[in-house]
Amino acid sequence: MTIHDFSIKKSILNKFISEIRDVNLQKDSLRFRRNIERIGEILGYEMSQVLNYSNQEITTPLGVKPIELITEELVLCSILRAGLPLHNGLLNYFDDVENAFVSAYRKHTSEANFTIKVEYLASPSFDGKTLILADPMLATGRSLVETYKAMLKNGVPKQTHIVAVIGSAEGIAYIKKHFPENTHLWIATVDDKLNDKGYIVPGLGDAGDLAYGSKL
Repeated sequence: MTIHDFSIKKSILNKFISEIRDVNLQKDSLRFRRNIERIGEILGYEMSQVLNYSNQEITTPLGVKPIELITEELVLCSILRAGLPLHNGLLNYFDDVENAFVSAYRKHTSEANFTIKVEYLASPSFDGKTLILADPMLATGRSLVETYKAMLKNGVPKQTHIVAVIGSAEGIAYIKKHFPENTHLWIATVDDKLNDKGYIVPGLGDAGDLAYGSKL
């Protein structure tokens, strides 16, 4: 797996990361969603640089101009519900992709132990296409792995790009073991550890709740 960790770079991305982490600014759910969306736009732009292109000619009112355009068939998939703002950010840049949605959640067997349940998948075929898998929080990595396994019943992508906002070092190590070697991870920032409940520390809390309100 190729890991693109943007926390080691200085850019405007740091402003958006600081705001989604800030416990005071988190109270503004609209601002939180928009910042996640903007992070998706930035990571999507960075990812676009490693995709396949071909030279095409564009006719203008005054002539013809050659330009390199993306030739890959892309499928963008987000994990509900926290992945929706990130999905929208990527969709702002890759506006002609096919879209897929999957539900994956933690089903607790105790306070600290859980399994991952994948109960819904709406998608086109993934066969021979490039999959962009969007999930803002890469904690244990188990949701991403189980989601990917569920997707394989709808075809095998030729390449996978994972886009995440905040991850843990442990979660990254876990997905490296379970995704194909040619997978790319695009991640805005990485934290060192998880707590005993499997949440990223210091992280930012529950991205789904912050974006859309608390749940029962």
